[in-house]
Amino acid sequence: MTSRTFAQIIGVLFLAVGVMGFIPLLVSTPHPNAVPGLSADDGYGLLFGLFPVNWIHNLVHLGVGIAGLSAASSVSKANGFARGLAWLYGILTVMGTIPLLSMTFGLVPLHGWDVWLHGGTAAFAAYFGYGKRAQAAEIAESYHRAA
Repeated sequence: MTSRTFAQIIGVLFLAVGVMGFIPLLVSTPHPNAVPGLSADDGYGLLFGLFPVNWIHNLVHLGVGIAGLSAASSVSKANGFARGLAWLYGILTVMGTIPLLSMTFGLVPLHGWDVWLHGGTAAFAAYFGYGKRAQAAEIAESYHRAA
């Protein structure tokens, strides 16, 4: 799989997850006292009963999905997208493990299964953004552009 394919797949998946987060049937409502410290609690719940989301979290997923689909147009954009995604989701993974930051300053829930999902996303994105194959494809694309 290439970084362009990765960007396309991430784009479609994140758009789908972003939309699903707004569908009440797919988001279970947790116990009212389950998550203290979340000030943006509109739409808060557990997507598929596992992943904490709220309306801001869903908008972030939609934004990442749109960015992924638009980045898939070239190897260099796809590599840049994958690298940025690796850093962003790596930081979110670390934030999710720190109690004071796991609510992103009261705006977005980043705890529970989300930490594992963000960590996996960061690892895959780093592979596709920084791997030797990504670098070789970027060199080949720049060579073809110059020719």
